[in-house]
Amino acid sequence: MSWSSSALWSSSDSAAASPPAAAVPPLDDQAAWETPAEPASEGLGGLLRPITKRELLQFTDQLALLTDTGVSLAQAMQAIAEQETHPRLRRLLAELLRRLEQGEDFSQALEEHAGLFGPTYLALVRAGEATGLMSQMLARVADYLRAELDTRRKVRAAMAYPCVMAVMAVGVTIFLLTYVLPKFTPLFASRQMTLPLPTRVVMAVSQALTGYWWAWLLALAAVGVGWGWALRTDAARWHWDGLKLRLPVLGPLVQRIVLSRSLRTLGVLLRCGVPLLDALRLAGQVSGNCRYQESWQRVIEEVTAGKEIHVVLQGEPLFPPMLVRMIATGEETGRLDEVLDRVSLHYDREIEAALKTATSLIEPLMIGVMGVVVGGIGLALMLPIFKLSSPG
Repeated sequence: MSWSSSALWSSSDSAAASPPAAAVPPLDDQAAWETPAEPASEGLGGLLRPITKRELLQFTDQLALLTDTGVSLAQAMQAIAEQETHPRLRRLLAELLRRLEQGEDFSQALEEHAGLFGPTYLALVRAGEATGLMSQMLARVADYLRAELDTRRKVRAAMAYPCVMAVMAVGVTIFLLTYVLPKFTPLFASRQMTLPLPTRVVMAVSQALTGYWWAWLLALAAVGVGWGWALRTDAARWHWDGLKLRLPVLGPLVQRIVLSRSLRTLGVLLRCGVPLLDALRLAGQVSGNCRYQESWQRVIEEVTAGKEIHVVLQGEPLFPPMLVRMIATGEETGRLDEVLDRVSLHYDREIEAALKTATSLIEPLMIGVMGVVVGGIGLALMLPIFKLSSPG
């Protein structure tokens, strides 16, 4: 699944009348779940292919539709599983169905796969079980996922062109340094001439790339592994998340994405009857930024002590004053969930505008950098040629 209705899942009715447990095939009985529409053999590739957020959204949409028409949760699960072609998702649905038939709540069955569904998904399902409004709650989960995926899709689409330009710039530079420039090296050496400084620098880089390419690859691998390991530490994540918020052009965009995700989650959870402290905790978890997670944790501590949310946020620099005033209005009128929904939609529109602004600035910058690099290498090649062709 991608992000159209969704984002960042960190990285969110028990059946009244269901068939007897004996009628449910065991999880490893593939033939019992095969339909004419699915391939005869799952294959290793199918079993290894992960379940995407878009497929999770489609499953939730179908489940909400079926339960809304009066079909029991177990029967709806079985109907979806019988037509599912994704091997891993079909196995997952078979396992969930078996747990439902054994008398477990839907939320308990989902907890075994919390990494896939996410804490927000589980919290909303628990709220649906508590209120008896499972179909309406599943529909809200689907709307939440759809909004998160939509935001993710917009971000990826906007960043695709700059990323392609960056890859092309690096590729062209490596091609010139490792293939084109070495063709001129014998010519320059045969003339025994003193090369200009730019040419000597470029040729030194070319020799380093061609002669020690294995060292460059090892260095890149080491940097990648080291970076991944460093981001697993709290200190590195703290500095990296703070740096992302301070970046020119991209910093405000990152802040809007984080706020939109957190406020949308908080609004949906409050509307569905999730306790305030649990909703605040989940809003911090889905933010994906440790700076905001720490801020939300302080909000939880102060709210537990009896303060209102907007009072606590007034001292938090990561939350704009306009947002704090709108939250204060929502708390005063008792319509905080509606206010949060509207604010998250406002931030979604701002994200779209910020993406257009960022790409409009990044694209010419990338073109300029690519032109300077390629032009610099070309100039370094031409200077000795000009010197050779000059009289005297």
